[in-house]
Amino acid sequence: MGEEFVLGLGQEALKITLYLAGPILLVAMVVGIVVSLLQAVTQINESTLTFVPKLLAIAAVLVVAGPWMIETITHYTADLITRFPELIR
Repeated sequence: MGEEFVLGLGQEALKITLYLAGPILLVAMVVGIVVSLLQAVTQINESTLTFVPKLLAIAAVLVVAGPWMIETITHYTADLITRFPELIR
């Protein structure tokens, strides 16, 4: 097991992590900015107001992108298990 192989596994794991977490984080960020702008315009300073829209938006992303996320992590895991003999060498 050489350095290149280990670095390749690490890069692939980070890439998969970004693919899976990216949509959720992006939606949470956009919803947070929109709610913050609305709070600034209306001068409503309620900290719990940002929680519910973010929660609903993240739930919607998980419903829409959930099957793709599960398929992606399943393929990655199956590929990793398939390449397991290379890890032992």
